[in-house]
Amino acid sequence: MKKAAVIILNWNGRQLLERFLPSVVRHTPAGTAKIVVADNGSTDDSAAFLRENYPSVQLLRLDRNYGFAEGYNRAIEAVEAEYVVLLNSDVEVTKGWLDAPLEALDADPKLAAVQPKLLSEHDCSYFEYAGAAGGFIDRYGYPFCRGRIFSTLEKDEGQYDTPCDILWATGACLFIRREIYRNEGGLDARFFAHQEEIDLCWRLCCRGYRLRCIPQSTVYHVGGGTLQAEKPQKTFLNFRNNLLLLYKNLPPAGWRRIAFIRFWLDYVAAFRFLVEGHPANAAAVFKARRAFCKLKKAYAGIREENRRKSVAASLPGIYPGSVVKAYYIEKKRKFTELAFGKKEDRKRLPSTAK
Repeated sequence: MKKAAVIILNWNGRQLLERFLPSVVRHTPAGTAKIVVADNGSTDDSAAFLRENYPSVQLLRLDRNYGFAEGYNRAIEAVEAEYVVLLNSDVEVTKGWLDAPLEALDADPKLAAVQPKLLSEHDCSYFEYAGAAGGFIDRYGYPFCRGRIFSTLEKDEGQYDTPCDILWATGACLFIRREIYRNEGGLDARFFAHQEEIDLCWRLCCRGYRLRCIPQSTVYHVGGGTLQAEKPQKTFLNFRNNLLLLYKNLPPAGWRRIAFIRFWLDYVAAFRFLVEGHPANAAAVFKARRAFCKLKKAYAGIREENRRKSVAASLPGIYPGSVVKAYYIEKKRKFTELAFGKKEDRKRLPSTAK
């Protein structure tokens, strides 16, 4: 059995495979890891391209498009390895990209998952949106990263080259112990795509595991390879799934407080979409809230399980204030400008309810 399995989920991505798979094959030692392409029911010629050009890459064909979450659940169930690497099809890896993350996981059994440093494939001097140098959220559930707050990307000047504990690791390049992934439920298939890795990572933190960014490994990510940022479907999934992950993982009392504030913040976001000339995105926010309300009942048992398995009294990686306020009102556009650095501001949000 290989130490790691690098799993690339593909859906009609022949062009992305042609462009980015060569770097993965070139920089992934065969003695350390195997490369698996899990095909999510593609209708293009992805499979034929792989068979003809990359016979050493294992092709795992799924019968339909299960989305990011369930697609990876099925792929991880089908492979054998100590560690699995969830790698987007639009990521270019670099020489030695496996080394530091695998060494970190080998050294600490309580470390469940890690991510490398993600830089933009379009401009390699800047961080990439979906993960940058490690993920955090604010107290109202808005995700951000070391190196990226909302749409503002920082230039990589080595300011985040120190490994650090994080709340969530990006699904664009996620190293995780296969046994822990399976035992703790994997990705939530109802999410389909977007923020499912935040939900999984929050769950792991609550259950006593650690997650880290290991910036000694660097990869380059295009981002938006499946759904472009302005697409209403992406807006819908992000807003719906963000509410779901808060509902699943917050204590009941904490959820009630946050839900009231999020009600107004979401409608402010919808109004902003309208003002900026994106009525379909505004409609997607309303649609997302309705979809969330319909799904709530299905999570009663899952919320109870999360409460029962939670062992952490508090969680790191959660900004004690509002990143919306910090960004839009206080004009704080860099991670280092937030209050994380001050000892008195190192507050922690309660984990899943007891």
